[in-house]
Amino acid sequence: MEERRKRLIEHAQNLDCDILVSFEPENLYYMTGFWGEAIGILEKNGKTTIIAPELEVGRAKEESIDCNIITADRGVGLISGLVSKIKNSKVCTDCQSYPTMESLKKSIPTIKYSTDPFYRAREVKDSREITILKNASQIIDEMYELCVKKIKIGLRESELQSILMSFAMEREMFSTGYRSTLNPLIIAGGPNGALPHAQVTKRKFVGGDLIVIDLTLRYKGYVSDATRTFGLGTLSSQAKEIYETVKESQKAGLKAVRIGASCKSIDDACRDYIDKKNYGQYFIHSTGHGIGLEVHEFPTIGQKSQTILQKDMAITVEPGIYIPKKFGVRIEDSVIVKDEPMVLHKFTKELIDI
Repeated sequence: MEERRKRLIEHAQNLDCDILVSFEPENLYYMTGFWGEAIGILEKNGKTTIIAPELEVGRAKEESIDCNIITADRGVGLISGLVSKIKNSKVCTDCQSYPTMESLKKSIPTIKYSTDPFYRAREVKDSREITILKNASQIIDEMYELCVKKIKIGLRESELQSILMSFAMEREMFSTGYRSTLNPLIIAGGPNGALPHAQVTKRKFVGGDLIVIDLTLRYKGYVSDATRTFGLGTLSSQAKEIYETVKESQKAGLKAVRIGASCKSIDDACRDYIDKKNYGQYFIHSTGHGIGLEVHEFPTIGQKSQTILQKDMAITVEPGIYIPKKFGVRIEDSVIVKDEPMVLHKFTKELIDI
């Protein structure tokens, strides 16, 4: 925790701030070890304070690491407690509430909104974070083994989701709560697979389906993210060709992952291979993203990214091809950046035709 706080303050000082204030639970957790309804304050000397309503104080005391805990009433009470601690300081905060920021500016006119110190500190993972991501990825691999056993003609997407989530939750792995979807997983058979962010439906799997299964789940706070595409019954020659194209594209992308490589070069490696096979127009998203306490973190693995990979960043590599109203194929792994990439998922990427 001490090293995390040092990194946070270093990034804050780049913005000419000597105090960081976290409202977002992911940043609060990274700063304090406590995930809940509270405000975190990190001073440049490393002193860390949590201001929490009484109903959260007990857990904050148990779960936080080397923090001073202050009790305050919800709402205005929390803000008043915060102002009394940070008045006359150079403050940077991740607060996204416009009314709250306007209120804070009345007492602290120089307060700045920026998520940059938090995201930049969180880009590079420490050994504990990497261990958690490894364990999370192993559980996801086990879920793909379960898919092989359970997928059959007539099974509904929604039924498979229920089976997989029950398995995950028994192993303390939970939904990310990602706001852009109504479902914890992406399970998309046949034409639904042509939608990269398909919602889970009651559609039954039929012979000839390609089934895209994207498992993005949280374990001990951290998100692991993988996708595999399965075949069911007799597949068309086009489906097999596109599957092999995506598989080789992802292989090229993983090969490009190394310390000092540009994020753009990884996207280029995947995209160039798909372009050569004349499917470029059907690769309609970026190649990947950072993972950690959120589903999508820095860095972005895409055409416009200027980020250079550093040791122990955690990213995804996930090219895909989507043929409208017919099917889609995506293959994705979570990866830790090393001299040789540490691919966290071991489940096969060979086409499994169930």
